[in-house]
Amino acid sequence: MPSEGRVLVVDDHVEMARLLADALSDAGYTVDVATSGREALAAVRGRVLDAVVCDLRMEQVDGFDVLAAVREADPTLPVLIMTAFGGVENAVEAMRRGAAHYFTKPFRLDEVLLYVQRAIAERRLREENRALRQAVGDRSAFAALVGRSAPLRALYELIERVAHSHAPVLVRGESGSGKELVARALHFEGPRQAGPFVAINCTAIPNALLESELFGHVKGSFTGATTPRRGLFLEADGGTLFLDEIGDMAPELQAKLLRVLEDGEVRAVGADAARKVDVRVVAATHQELEARVREGKFRQDLFYRLNVVPLRVPPLRERREDIPLLVEHFIAKSRERNPRARLTGFTPEALAALAAAPWPGNVRELENLVERLAVVTVKETVDLPTLQLHAPGVTGDVHPLVQAQTRLVPLRQLEGEYIAYVVAQCGGNKTRAAEILGIDVSTIHRRERERGG
Repeated sequence: MPSEGRVLVVDDHVEMARLLADALSDAGYTVDVATSGREALAAVRGRVLDAVVCDLRMEQVDGFDVLAAVREADPTLPVLIMTAFGGVENAVEAMRRGAAHYFTKPFRLDEVLLYVQRAIAERRLREENRALRQAVGDRSAFAALVGRSAPLRALYELIERVAHSHAPVLVRGESGSGKELVARALHFEGPRQAGPFVAINCTAIPNALLESELFGHVKGSFTGATTPRRGLFLEADGGTLFLDEIGDMAPELQAKLLRVLEDGEVRAVGADAARKVDVRVVAATHQELEARVREGKFRQDLFYRLNVVPLRVPPLRERREDIPLLVEHFIAKSRERNPRARLTGFTPEALAALAAAPWPGNVRELENLVERLAVVTVKETVDLPTLQLHAPGVTGDVHPLVQAQTRLVPLRQLEGEYIAYVVAQCGGNKTRAAEILGIDVSTIHRRERERGG
């Protein structure tokens, strides 16, 4: 059976070190034991490890020294600290210095195993994400697209194939899902990456000005046109023009856009002649353009011309497993913008609540929430009450299967949590819950006793 990972156990009490080592070995880990801080320092420098479980109070070289050595050698290597009850303040200080978790003695072995498993899983998740990003080209093309879920992997692969085409692309997705990020990836991943990327939101500019903004105008072509304007098509020549919310474009502008796409020529407002342009158009919308075509609000011929290559950006609710990685990414961005921010993460309960939230505003809504918390909270770690204070729509009533997307737990624990969830949904009626679950009521009572209920 393959090893679950390599763990270094550090404790100058030999019996305690051996007890932990045996428990971890039985759980499938390869275990190294150090019975002093000095031994631990040598082990950290000389071996490839997945986690370190270290006592805080040791002679000469203590847990702080080991933690510092680990952080220097490999900042991603999780260190879990053990301490006596009276040493909790020191353990909290160790967390501030980068420890992944701490336990107070005496502790339950199953608790240690759970947190070791979780720490290793979280580290591997971050490493897999970095590897995935490098595999698809961790350049500006994909730098802002964060995630490793199946829908996002499929989108990465499709972007790579489509980027090298010159055909128009129609990007569909809900507001805040990241349509412009996909357009930028298409540009910077393709042969036009050295050319300009020009973006415009068609709803942000009045229709009376949008024509001039897109196609340009000559001096004196209308009142106020005191100087000529090239227009965004000419500015994007040799590159990509991103037309966001194309579904709201006025019909008369739709006709002119269609001519540009068909002829590759732009005629500025008031100009006598057209000019050739080499522009790839990427359009985006959150609307059902087919319905707008049926209603007569969007030209059918333009729809077919734009929809040569359709791309769909999945909403956040379809890629909930990406939320921990997105949160980590947004925390880093927030700390760059606000160096005084103390936020470093969320508790597992808060993270599970984030993963269960509906997110009608998608990734943009999540980013705004993380930014708000980074600014207003003085805590390093946001817990569930703090999260609910600043985001009332995020509840703590989290389905166990949603929680399992943000943490790794033993199957028996997940089973017990799901049984408790069904009982709660049945208003405490255990007979009804047993019928839904297809088990005997006595099984529910037994699980409750095991959970301390």
